[in-house]
Amino acid sequence: MAAGPWGWGPAALALLLALLLGGARRLRRRSAAAGARAALRGRAAARADGARALLVTAHPDDEAMFFAPTVLGLGRAGARAAVLCCSAGNYYNQGEIRKKELEQSCFLLGIPASDVRVIDHRDLPDNPAVEWDTQLLAAFVLKHIEANNINLVVTFDAGGVSGHANHISLYTALRYLHSERKLPEGCRVFVLESVNLFRKYISILDVPISCLLPRDALFILTEEETAQARRAMRCHRSQLLWFRHIYMLFSRYMVINSLRLL
Repeated sequence: MAAGPWGWGPAALALLLALLLGGARRLRRRSAAAGARAALRGRAAARADGARALLVTAHPDDEAMFFAPTVLGLGRAGARAAVLCCSAGNYYNQGEIRKKELEQSCFLLGIPASDVRVIDHRDLPDNPAVEWDTQLLAAFVLKHIEANNINLVVTFDAGGVSGHANHISLYTALRYLHSERKLPEGCRVFVLESVNLFRKYISILDVPISCLLPRDALFILTEEETAQARRAMRCHRSQLLWFRHIYMLFSRYMVINSLRLL
């Protein structure tokens, strides 16, 4: 008996998914074999080796949840990365716990505690409804950049990945420093690309899309590095609600970071 349309549909869908996964895995391996320098384009690639990079985040866990591919990729490229976290993540009065979790996570990502700093200021509260003061935030960030001879900064873009007001405030502050030419000469700013909800949760299936679209930097983790990123995320035990486990499995940000230069 010939199979009806409902009989062939699931089989065709499964075959298509298998082909997409196979292609994504091949691209992933090719990217890893090419090395981190190939992930950075033009002048960015030329200066990655030996760079003093600063990841500017809003909360403890941002470094693992969103930026692990960039941190590990920059490490592969020979850059020394540091983290400036602009709040203690004290929304549920867990700030002290979260500071310790941040240090543990950064250690697994190759960043020693001496290169991790948390700004715990009353006017920079962990609150998804609060936009932080641009001048105050910019002053903190610029002081850290100048004191540590930073020449490469990474933060969120205007979408903040999740739309969190604190994330977007970081972009606003760095854009201000960049547009007003207050950054040290030669200091470049990369912002993490926000993608739509569909792309955000298709994990490595987003690899072909990310490879085709324009960007200034693209970091794709190997399977081993993805496991490393997940271990770092699991350090944030106070934040591991059920949906975060799903996020770790399906979010492209645990595997892929595409960035643009300001």
